[in-house]
Amino acid sequence: MSTPPLVPSQRATLIGLSAVLCWSALVSLFRSVAEHLGAIGGAACVFSLSAFLVTWRFGLPRAAQLKAMHPAYLLGCGLLFVLNEIAFSLSMGWASHRGQTLELGMINYLWPSLTLVMATVLGLQRFRAGLVPGVLLSIAGIVLVVKGDNALSLASLWTNVQSNPLAYALALCAACLWPCYSVVSKRYTQGANALPAFLWAVAAVLWIKYALSSEPPLRFTLPALLQLGLLSGLTALGYSCWDHGLRAGNLTVMAVGSYFTPVLSALVGTLWLQVQPSWSFWQGVVLVTAGSLVCWWYTRSPTVADGKKLAG
Repeated sequence: MSTPPLVPSQRATLIGLSAVLCWSALVSLFRSVAEHLGAIGGAACVFSLSAFLVTWRFGLPRAAQLKAMHPAYLLGCGLLFVLNEIAFSLSMGWASHRGQTLELGMINYLWPSLTLVMATVLGLQRFRAGLVPGVLLSIAGIVLVVKGDNALSLASLWTNVQSNPLAYALALCAACLWPCYSVVSKRYTQGANALPAFLWAVAAVLWIKYALSSEPPLRFTLPALLQLGLLSGLTALGYSCWDHGLRAGNLTVMAVGSYFTPVLSALVGTLWLQVQPSWSFWQGVVLVTAGSLVCWWYTRSPTVADGKKLAG
């Protein structure tokens, strides 16, 4: 018996979910590229090549298309996207060591839970009491990740954060910015696609920052080029798939799939970066994932104020 064909929204959702596999490698690869090319220079190269790949595939939006886009999408989502990518990539590059890179990456994975919280705040999602324990579980997981091998106390947490406050702050900002982008984009995209323009904007800002920084000149060795190509390809593919899913798929289902990104990312990180995280780190990963799943469980029948589905 043949399987019935997927409807367009289901295909779009599956395409969006494939972004999770791409993103699972980003934390490790951003760190690895930064070690070769510098945090700012490496990120600028990644987003330049990613922007080129996405533009080659989809083309740049024309002036008439940009004019027709909702200002909240073009300007608001554009700004959120640029700020998020800069915060995320630089937090990975500025980590004090590879182990801290995994910690910072895990902080970023608060975003699935925060996406549902943001959807609730904006009226795209009915409030459910289960959101509260779900978010608290995710936060507890982040606390375990950040504390490392130290005893659990506010003093130890603060000492760890103070060892690299800028990187931790950037990772937290990225965790808050991506939910804002996803929810606002879902509400105002209206079928538009400005992703190529967004990626070029990220690259431009990073090149300006690189020119004003004290980072040494870029040295493109063969390992650097191979990792740059891999990371840029995964970045372009991941964001293209997620953007397609936002425009035509089910955001809630995509969010559920993304809840397993912390586990996949941690596994990839231990192999690629050759890091052995502490037991509390893995406990934190489990809590972050569990908290996200709790949030989903209590919001798996989302509705907006007018009774329409949140997505799909």
